[in-house]
Amino acid sequence: MDELKSPLQKLWPESLLRKAAGIKLVALDVDGIMSDGKIYFSANGDELKGFNILDGLGLKQLMAAGITVAVITGRSSPLTEKRMNDLKITYLMQGREDKKIALQELVSTLGIAPENIAYMGDDLPDLPAIRYAGLGVTVPNGYWLVKEHADYCTHATGGSGAVRELCDLLLTAGGHLNATLTPYLES
Repeated sequence: MDELKSPLQKLWPESLLRKAAGIKLVALDVDGIMSDGKIYFSANGDELKGFNILDGLGLKQLMAAGITVAVITGRSSPLTEKRMNDLKITYLMQGREDKKIALQELVSTLGIAPENIAYMGDDLPDLPAIRYAGLGVTVPNGYWLVKEHADYCTHATGGSGAVRELCDLLLTAGGHLNATLTPYLES
């Protein structure tokens, strides 16, 4: 089978693909990255949050390719915990506004060098982690200062496939995209 290529690959500069090739850990913010950044409440006061199903499969593909996935979020939410459990994401750090310190704790636990980490966030609490990681990623609906410091800003917005776009970038750069897509093309 011919090599499969993401349609975004032509938009990814070679320097970005080089940085992305060595990523072993992806750490993600939740609100504004894995969700649209809005918090919905029912009439009973129950919190509601939407997660993009495309992002979930992309994260499963990353983990199948040997890339560790972690989530670091400033808020604590049972909905986030449920979604991460459903995705079998082991490293969930909730209630952490100190995203860089949380990321450094992961580095210490996992023994992964900062240059082998991708961090994706959208607002000021994410900025120190974005600057610390070897590959800092944000979204078009993120805060302007975060976009100025990120290595890459996705084309998709937070909660609308931005995480999947990052997954495709990392799978492409690491040479794993074909292996994760081929099973879906086999008869």
